[in-house]
Amino acid sequence: MIHITTDPFPDDAAMARLWQASWGDAGPLSFQPILQRSLGHVGAYDGKTLIGFVNVAWDGGIHAFILDTCVDKAYQRRGLAIRLVRQAASLAKARGAHWLHVDFEPRLEPFYRKCGFRPTTAGLMRLA
Repeated sequence: MIHITTDPFPDDAAMARLWQASWGDAGPLSFQPILQRSLGHVGAYDGKTLIGFVNVAWDGGIHAFILDTCVDKAYQRRGLAIRLVRQAASLAKARGAHWLHVDFEPRLEPFYRKCGFRPTTAGLMRLA
């Protein structure tokens, strides 16, 4: 049975397994510093296995940011990512954010529109 939980603080092994299953690489060496600085995060579990994740970063004020939306490929196309993002939005609002931002590749625009985001103009500068 799949359940969604707020601030689950998964260990690095669980996050690396999910990252590999979602993105094809292991991701950061440790996710713990990221989780500790977040406004919050949301995880989806099938039993005890982490199968989905969304991080909510913030500026310390009223702006929050969706990062690292991922779902294990075996669980994709079931609406789970939309549920995760919507739960993350509710969490951000409950914790005082007034605005929720997300950046994404053009191919993901239909997904984020389904989640409730509307298009805006933004800028991006590559630093590395």
